[in-house]
Amino acid sequence: MQDFNSLLILVWYCLRMTKKTYSGFVAIIGPTNAGKSTLLNQIMGRKVSIVSHKVQTTRTRLRAVKMVGDKQLVFVDTPGVFKPSRRLDRAMVAAAMDAVADADAVLLLVDAQKGLTETIRTLAQKIADRPNIFVALNKVDAIPKLELLPMVAELNEMAPWREIFMISALKNDGVEKMLTALADVMPESPYLFDTVDAPDVPDELYLSELTREKIYKYIHQELPYHINVVTERVDVDADGVLDIYQKIAVQNDAHKKIVVGRGGEQLKRIGTAARHDIQDQWDVNARLHLFVRVEPDWEEKAENYIDQGLEFKK
Repeated sequence: MQDFNSLLILVWYCLRMTKKTYSGFVAIIGPTNAGKSTLLNQIMGRKVSIVSHKVQTTRTRLRAVKMVGDKQLVFVDTPGVFKPSRRLDRAMVAAAMDAVADADAVLLLVDAQKGLTETIRTLAQKIADRPNIFVALNKVDAIPKLELLPMVAELNEMAPWREIFMISALKNDGVEKMLTALADVMPESPYLFDTVDAPDVPDELYLSELTREKIYKYIHQELPYHINVVTERVDVDADGVLDIYQKIAVQNDAHKKIVVGRGGEQLKRIGTAARHDIQDQWDVNARLHLFVRVEPDWEEKAENYIDQGLEFKK
């Protein structure tokens, strides 16, 4: 009987060792404000990428690992695609298209409320020859179903999609079905990351992004696009409280006055909201120290692209 049990254990071990595993990259692309960050946060069940009603919020190329059954999906949330003007803009758009080149599957996200814009048509052409391309019509809950049918018909003419999904990223409708379809095309491969649902984002960058999200929330018009946030240092005191030191780089003194606000009220509001978010996301106690510095040419400095995970391009 002991020999039989030993044989069963050996068979079980061999089966486990020979079990196939699947892992691959999924690039989420689309125009600005299509809902890419909202979708990724919904998939992960937590905030991975910052969200704002303003366009061109995402600057970084963030990765997040999601297990669907025994298959590993590594999602890449890319900056929105738009017509670039600044060097930072060009780096953001290049990051989005580079992610497509490295991906095992590509998910084009379309804001159903805005319809099939020229940007969508251009993106569809760019990825048409890629294997495993999918498209998701997002925010379908916000428009009549009869208006979706012509969009689906036109999408079918644009590229050989493996599947077209109708989803609401905000309400998590249709997302599970989409994840299953994406998992089904992942290549056989050893797991590329630990089999735990988690973002693959440097802590300093994640902290900077949470503060930048609050700047987008509280400062209006075009100013947020000319601001950069860098986490310069994180200390831990004897009680385990984090002391986070961040630089907010602005282009001129006028911008600095807006960020600081009268009597420092605006900066205090940004800092308080960011600190609460950091504590909620990380389940820690924290003190956030914000310093506003005038750096007229920060958008042209290579280290600011590297800080945000972007490739420096002239």
